[in-house]
Amino acid sequence: MSEPITLALIGCGGMAGAHQQALRELWAHDLRGFQVIATCDLDEGRAVALAEAVAEWQGSCPAVYPDVETLLTRESNPDAVDICTVHRTHHTVALPCFEAGKHVTIEKPLAITLRAGQLMLKAAEQAGTVFQVAENYRRTPEQRAIKWALEQGRIGKVRMLYWIEVRERLWYWAWREHRDQAGGGWSLDGGVHFADLFRYHIGPVRELYAGVRAYFPFRYRNRETLTDLVAVDVEDTTIAILHFDNGVLGQWTSTTAAPGHEFNCRAVYGEEGSITWGRGLKTRTYERSMAELVTEHQQSLGEEERERLFPRGITNAVATELWEFLQAIRGQAEIETDGWEGYRAEAISIALYESAALNRPVTLEEVENLEVETYQAEINAGLGL
Repeated sequence: MSEPITLALIGCGGMAGAHQQALRELWAHDLRGFQVIATCDLDEGRAVALAEAVAEWQGSCPAVYPDVETLLTRESNPDAVDICTVHRTHHTVALPCFEAGKHVTIEKPLAITLRAGQLMLKAAEQAGTVFQVAENYRRTPEQRAIKWALEQGRIGKVRMLYWIEVRERLWYWAWREHRDQAGGGWSLDGGVHFADLFRYHIGPVRELYAGVRAYFPFRYRNRETLTDLVAVDVEDTTIAILHFDNGVLGQWTSTTAAPGHEFNCRAVYGEEGSITWGRGLKTRTYERSMAELVTEHQQSLGEEERERLFPRGITNAVATELWEFLQAIRGQAEIETDGWEGYRAEAISIALYESAALNRPVTLEEVENLEVETYQAEINAGLGL
């Protein structure tokens, strides 16, 4: 039996807990071949708590480190790192890991700006190690079934995408409310997940035109009583028109500044019908619920493909992405959302801000090539990039 892949968890906040639970699920399904040997966080208490949680199922407690530099120079030097830090530090944490020859999986978005992301892509290429951007949304049974149905032509040639989230949120969401830490608001933080789904289901975006607003300059720290105002500086509203390479038109709206009735619609329309998230498929002649669509997709899979998508029947998308990462390190899998895929998905979100800053449509080519960085300029300057 080959030696286990040694893994360090860097950044031990909220999302790291989901990664720890995912690793636990792999372990419970006898998908092991790895050992978490370290946790790392500036907040020692969080690193200790995560290490103790790992010890409960792994049987051995990871070492705890206060920073990446110490982690990489101690004897418990890992083969790979799983980075779940705030967006601002993604590149500053990942770069020394690549320089040390580590395999890296990192939470989305790839980086706080695309310029920072390019530094990471170059470092990964020079290191020649495995690089994964954690995009778990596309890995759920529902998204795999939607992808399959579209490829099967179940709704005919795709015409339009509608991705609309209209609601109100008044409570404060910590560092995510600050541009210098998060890079942007929900249109980047959650939006990069959606941008990845756009690319996955429909294809590359060629051009977009966006309006971006920040209607609420404050949020309430106390979520229950809506008291204790905190100043914030990220957007709360984005409305955009997307032009895809293949001619599909998309309408992407996201707002948390809409009191009253909430309105949500996520749907793809084709020549013969539509697929609506949460509802299923409907054509002119028949309907399938999402559960039925998932069942049809599962029944269409061969044993090898089913094991690749859902190893040992696991449907936890964080667990399956981490298993893919571990298998890729062993040379037994390809990374589906590698650094470049993460970069291109993030470019769609960043293009929203750049379009609004320039008050014109922007192409994804000019955004990806850093030909427009008006919105990102201040963040880059603060990072010395």
